[in-house]
Formats: sequence, C-alpha cells, structure tokens
Amino acid sequence: MKGESELKKELNLIEVTLVGIGNILGAGIYVLMGKAAGLAGNMVWFSFLFAGATATFSALSYMELASMFPRAGAEYGFVRRAFGERIGLFVGLLVIYFVAITSSAVALGFGKYFSNLFGNGYLIGTLGLFIFLSLIMIYGIKESARLAIFISLIEVSGLLIVIYTGLPYLGTVNYFETPDLAGIFEASTLIFFAFLGFEDIVRLSQETKEAEKTTPKALLIAIFFTVFLYMCVAVTAVSVLDFRVLGLSSVPLADVVAISMGNKAFVLMSWIALFSTMNTVLVVMLGGSRIVYGMADSGSLPNFLSRVHPSYRTPWVAILGVAFLSALFVLFRDVAIVANIANFMIFIVFFMVNISLIKLRYTDPGRKRPFKVP
Repeated sequence: MKGESELKKELNLIEVTLVGIGNILGAGIYVLMGKAAGLAGNMVWFSFLFAGATATFSALSYMELASMFPRAGAEYGFVRRAFGERIGLFVGLLVIYFVAITSSAVALGFGKYFSNLFGNGYLIGTLGLFIFLSLIMIYGIKESARLAIFISLIEVSGLLIVIYTGLPYLGTVNYFETPDLAGIFEASTLIFFAFLGFEDIVRLSQETKEAEKTTPKALLIAIFFTVFLYMCVAVTAVSVLDFRVLGLSSVPLADVVAISMGNKAFVLMSWIALFSTMNTVLVVMLGGSRIVYGMADSGSLPNFLSRVHPSYRTPWVAILGVAFLSALFVLFRDVAIVANIANFMIFIVFFMVNISLIKLRYTDPGRKRPFKVP
C-alpha cells in the first residue's frame, strides 16, 4: 500500500526547531570565534549579526518554497519545479556531495575528540559513529530527533557556560574597537559557515506535522535564536580575553572558560565538542538521506533508494547509502580540499534556491503560499 511506503509525519514545531538549532550551533563556533575575533576585534558581535542577516535572506527563500512544496527532496524539488529535471538533478547531486563531505569531515573531528578522551584510534570512533547513527536513523525519525534534541541542549548549555563565565567582565572593553573595518566583513564571511545547517530543517519537511506552516516557523526561530546566542558569546569572549589573544588561540572558548575553571575547561569543552560533532553528523545525514529518498521517489535516482522500512517507516536504503558514501570519504583522512569545494558548492545551491523562488513567483503565481517572503 502507498501509505506504508511513505515517510511518517512525527515531528512537531518544538522538535524540528531544536533539531535545527543544534545543527546550526555545531562544533564550528568553538574554533571560528577565535579567528573571527582576530579579524573583527571587539566588533566581532557585529560580524555575527551581519552573517546571520545574510543567512536569513536564503532562509527566507527556503521558508516560502518549503511552505509550497513540503517534500523530502527540498533543494532538488524546488529547483526542479522552477528549472526542470536536469538542473534539479544537478543541484540535488551537489547537495548529496556536500552532505557526504560535511559528514565525513565532522566525523573525523569526532574521531579525534574520541581518541583524545578515550585513547583509541580515531578511525574506530569515526566509523563507529556512522554505524551507531545509521542504526538510530533507521529505527525512527522520532528517536533520531530525540537524540538530536538531547545533544542540542548540551550544545546550548556549553555556550551558556561561556556566557556565565564572562558575566563579571561585561562592560570592561570598548565593543566598537576593531583593527580594521574590512576585517569585520571578512570575519562575517568566515562566520557565515557557522549558520549552515538551517536548510536541514526543510529536508525533514515530509516528516513534519503541518509542514507548510511548521517548517517556516522553525527556520525563523532557529536562526533568530542562534544569532542572539552567538552575539552574546562573542561579546563575552572579547570581554574576558583580548581579541588578539583569541585570534591566536586554537581553542578560544575553552580559553575563556579556563579563566574560572582552569584546566577542567579543556576537558569540559572536549566533551561538548564530542557531542556537537555527533549532532552535526546526525542531522546532516538525516537531511541528506531525505534528499536521496526524494530524488529516488521522483525518479531521478534508482528507485530502490526510495525504499521505506515497513516497520519503522524510514528511508533505510537512502540512510545506508549516505552513511556508506560519507565513510568512504573518511578513508581519505584528509578531506580539506574536497571540503573547500563542497563549501563553494553550497553557495551554488543557495543561489539556485533563491532564483527558483523568483522564477516561481512568475511561472506559478497561483500556487498557495502559506508563508510568503515580504
């Protein structure tokens, strides 16, 4: 029966929002903060605001398109509707490549944190992560979301600890001091990657209740919350440590917390980073498997990739396919070059999504739009 081969709508607004917040936060902020502060100085908070505003423009396009087409294919489906099968397929393949590279790069980070904490080889932790998360994702979207939400709360708690540490230092520096105005926007370019992940909310649309309304709301809340949290962390960081010191640090937020916690801060931040990297891999693979499922369900990829588990109602073949592809890239060990290519590709995807919105305004003006970009 058709109903038994479809994905199950189980996610509500709170769940999909928290999943999105956790994926946006990720582990990147723990490294990017230092580099950004070195470029923007004490005005790094403005760099986060500007980068967040830039990300919001693309997010608005995702919101309207998701309200029109709340299906698992996301970017592939949006571009396919606007420009046809071939261009849609091209964009879909770009997203799959980006998902595989992102998952492998972040999983390697997890493996290194795992190795530091437990002393085992990092490949054991990395490949073990793929196996563990694949089983969770196959078992159910609800279970996957609960794990993502649990880790999201850990991630938020970690940043709240940073903010709490810096409370006594607030107001001790000039928050408009910067070594170079151009550095503010250079930092914004770097920081933009700290907001990637909001698009995975859209990829879960087919498993979201009342997705036409829920998905746009979740996107908006997730981005606004993370922008505010990032700005608070930025203000705290430059209050506690000089921005020049932060710029030279490889673990800037751990250095901030170490002011009050000493060496225990590095252990604490390692644990938080371990969970953060796990969450990023989980949510990216969740979204990526839904792209594969959506493309296969529409006939752009082999049909067997759209198979849904009869008991758990999850796209188990697509999940295993994404996990296998990601694990292959891990075996290269150094994915820096392909990761840079992937970052360029996501800009192409965002560009295509934005112009798809514009084109559909003219070619499909009568379609219902529960959310419409002003």
